[in-house]
Amino acid sequence: IIKLLMRFYDVDRGEILIEGVNIKELTKNDLRSLIGIVPQEPILFNDTIAYNIGYGLGQQNLAKIKAAAKMANLADFIDSLPKKYQTLVGERGVKLSGGQKQRLAIARMILANPQIIVFDEATSQLDSESEKLIQESFWQAKEGKTAIIIAHRLSTVRRADRIVVLKNGRIAEVGSHQNLLRRQDGIYRRLWQIQARL
Repeated sequence: IIKLLMRFYDVDRGEILIEGVNIKELTKNDLRSLIGIVPQEPILFNDTIAYNIGYGLGQQNLAKIKAAAKMANLADFIDSLPKKYQTLVGERGVKLSGGQKQRLAIARMILANPQIIVFDEATSQLDSESEKLIQESFWQAKEGKTAIIIAHRLSTVRRADRIVVLKNGRIAEVGSHQNLLRRQDGIYRRLWQIQARL
């Protein structure tokens, strides 16, 4: 679905609209500038934390970078480092934990200020504490925006306005967390019960 939204390929039937405009009427560049993605494995450069957060800005603006880091629950960690925002992250961010990389990716997305946010399995490999921090960062960052969350861990989507459950590539259920839990034979309810026992 996200590949269709990003126009990596186009739909055979039907259409995808953003505020009433068919995405085929937009250039791919314009369309993709509306969308910010926080991926499962963020791409980081062997450069400073400041560079990795703000590289999409064109020119570095430390005040904006710090504000984004604060919103992403990353500022306290950065301030505890001897070189702070000038700390090198290493090749592919090897000097950062999984949760720190994800929060850096959220800070980067905050700076890009997209209209649509895609949160792609961004907490799947993290411990519960890191997941909680990232979820807090994400819900703050999505204020006033459209957010699409892709997740197998249902705690990640619990607060979403609308949850779409896919099975074998097709939509099986749609509803809020509470609506879906009320369905006695529902897929979401069964998965929630399984994950709650873990």
